[in-house]
Amino acid sequence: MRHKERHRTQHIGWLRAAVLGANDGIVSTASLVVGVAAANASQGSILMTGVAGLVAGAMSMAAGEYVSVHSQADTENADLDKERAELLDDPVAERRELTAIYVARGIEHGLAEQVAEQLMLHDDIGAHARDELGISETVSAQPVQAALSSAGSFAIGALLPLAVTAVAPANTLIWLVAGSSLIFLALLGVISARVGGANVLVGAWRVTFWGALAMAVTAGVGALFGATV
Repeated sequence: MRHKERHRTQHIGWLRAAVLGANDGIVSTASLVVGVAAANASQGSILMTGVAGLVAGAMSMAAGEYVSVHSQADTENADLDKERAELLDDPVAERRELTAIYVARGIEHGLAEQVAEQLMLHDDIGAHARDELGISETVSAQPVQAALSSAGSFAIGALLPLAVTAVAPANTLIWLVAGSSLIFLALLGVISARVGGANVLVGAWRVTFWGALAMAVTAGVGALFGATV
């Protein structure tokens, strides 16, 4: 029976976008709420500002992820088109190039020639994409997947501090939103580290530190402008 393995690199496409979106949703919305609250705005205004930030942020994340990942996909496709043309023009040179790659990886020259020949007979562009260009199905760019993952996770992340904002008393709103958001960020760091196979403490600390810094700076700016208006 064939031994089947599950590798964490299979999650790269959606995991990166989802973690980025959720982290940005929590940090940007909590920072926005804390900053506006520090400027002595009413709770209704704070909540509306947060909702506007959620909608704008989710759309921005979707557009940004789609455009950036599509640019990566365009580059990959251009390289593949170039490789296809080279395979048509001089397949012998391309086989020598593939052979040299395998020799550099430690395979004996005669065997490397046989491997290159067999792989090119089976799937020439696939062999060159994988071993020469480093493009594979696992890590290839998927713009729509990245856009949907990022936008959806941003909205979910933004809803967490907004829910706290909606129920928190006005006199403790800043502290409750900031404190709960740090807890949300720590949980996000733990979950993403577990899925990605990293150290959970390092993942939680890294996400929480930058979130706390963002909220502190935004609160400072809000207090400064609130005091001078």
